[in-house]
Amino acid sequence: MGIIETLSYYMQYPFVRYALIVGVLIALCSSLLGVTLVLKHFSYIGDGLSHVAFGALAIASVLKISNNMFFVLPVTVICAVLLLRMGQNARIKGDAAIAMISVGALAIGYLLMNIFSTSTNLSGDVCTTLFGSTSILTLSREQVWLCVILSIAVVVIFVLFYHKIFAVTFDESFAKATGVNADFYNLLIAVVTAVIIVLAMNLVGALLVAALVVFPAISAMRIFKTFFSVTVCAVIFSVIGALLGVLISILAGTPVGSTIVAVDIAGFLLFQLAAAIMHR
Repeated sequence: MGIIETLSYYMQYPFVRYALIVGVLIALCSSLLGVTLVLKHFSYIGDGLSHVAFGALAIASVLKISNNMFFVLPVTVICAVLLLRMGQNARIKGDAAIAMISVGALAIGYLLMNIFSTSTNLSGDVCTTLFGSTSILTLSREQVWLCVILSIAVVVIFVLFYHKIFAVTFDESFAKATGVNADFYNLLIAVVTAVIIVLAMNLVGALLVAALVVFPAISAMRIFKTFFSVTVCAVIFSVIGALLGVLISILAGTPVGSTIVAVDIAGFLLFQLAAAIMHR
């Protein structure tokens, strides 16, 4: 009863409701594309693009851009397209392209923050951006609406092009043979992934974004085998993990991003145990 009363007390504040709404939406979108990225062996793109977003955020801070989302999002989308093109290059493989862009963006971003920063707590700012902190609890109404609009766009795109994404995910060569424009849908997946990464940075920080993409998908794959069932399970897993993570962080005073990832890890272990029992 004490926990319920405490939660009821916190729910009176708009910033708590905003955090829950944004957390659920980001978890939903991340899990939708996560299954596709894991099956295409491109799950590390989330980590790479989060580093790019960190570098873009550092540049936006140096340029004193008030609403950095309108700068970070286009830069991350452009780099997602470059990653896709470089990954198709026979001379530069996909993992090498991700490593080149992500490490370069991370290094340049930190360098710029050191050279041009006017903050008295640079290490705190960097740590907050990389690992997430209380930024999810300081969202404005405009930021929440932007997240809602972008999340709806991601869900609509996934639902409308579900069969095409399915075809490109499992057998790209066969999809091309049947007339599917695989290059376009790969580009669409990369752009949508970039949007999700930028949104998720407010929730878990730049270095923990990949966890939102990977853990729900691989957890669902422990038990379910079809693309549809894995996707549905991953969505449910991710949304519950985000809800529990935000609520636990509010009650215990722990970092939001790290708490959500810890909940996802615990969930993965439970799914792994359930899969072992079912196998026996």
